[in-house]
Formats: sequence, C-alpha cells, structure tokens
Amino acid sequence: MTVNPSVARRSAARLVAVQVLYQMEMTATSAEQALVDDRDRRSEAKRGPIAEPDSSLLGRIVRGVSADTKPLDLRIGDALSGDWTVERLEAVLRAILRAGAWELEARPQTPARVCISEWVDVAHAFYSGPEPGLVNAVLDRLGQAIRPGEMGRGN
Repeated sequence: MTVNPSVARRSAARLVAVQVLYQMEMTATSAEQALVDDRDRRSEAKRGPIAEPDSSLLGRIVRGVSADTKPLDLRIGDALSGDWTVERLEAVLRAILRAGAWELEARPQTPARVCISEWVDVAHAFYSGPEPGLVNAVLDRLGQAIRPGEMGRGN
C-alpha cells in the first residue's frame, strides 16, 4: 500500500511536533526558538526513513499548543480518569495529548477519528506499553466533547 506523500508529511509533522514540544518543556525554550532549533537540527541530520515534515502543520501545532497550553490542560484534565492530572503525566505523553487536543479543536478539516488515530500512531512511536491506549481514550473523550456530531454513535 502506497502512502500519499502529503499524508506522510502531515504524520511526520505530528511526530516532530511532539519532539519540539518536549524540548520546549524541558528547556523553557519559546515556540519560535524551538522550531528554529528543530529546523537546524533536521537540516544537519541524515535523512532517515521518515518523510520530510509538513512545516506549515508543524508550526501550527507547536504555536497552537504553546499559545493554548492552559485551556488544553484543563480539557485534558477533565478527560483523564480517576485522580490523574496533566501534571502527573510523563512529558512526552503530555505533549502528545496537548497536540492531539489542539488538533481536534483547531483543525476541523481533519476528521476527528483520523486525528485520534494519527495521535495514537505517534504514541506508538514513543511507547510500547499502555500509553497509546491512554491517548486513544483521552482523545476519544475530547473528540466527543469537541465534535459531538462527528463522534456520535453509529458514525
């Protein structure tokens, strides 16, 4: 099965966005500086099997999450089960959930189920344990809250 190059570039942008968001959290770097650092790092690195990220989508995700972190964290916190809080989540998992929640809210052109599936795939790139299931559950709850018409039963 051949993957559409633009789809592969969007998937790559999501994966790189998590890396950039992680860097921002670990180093207190601004979104703009983190994007420049990432672009520089990728221009110096050997091209691997991953597609070249869609730079427009990458920038929108990173800037969007950076601008809306507090409201995103509130939504994610409401979607977590039990006594879990966003602060208790590991940093990469937090970045995945923030980016997925942002995309569900800000990019209605991406169908909700496709969006959730893409972010679960990103989680699989970083984790082999239960974390992708958590990403799926949280984003599914958020999708039902943000896009109830799309996520309704029978769709």
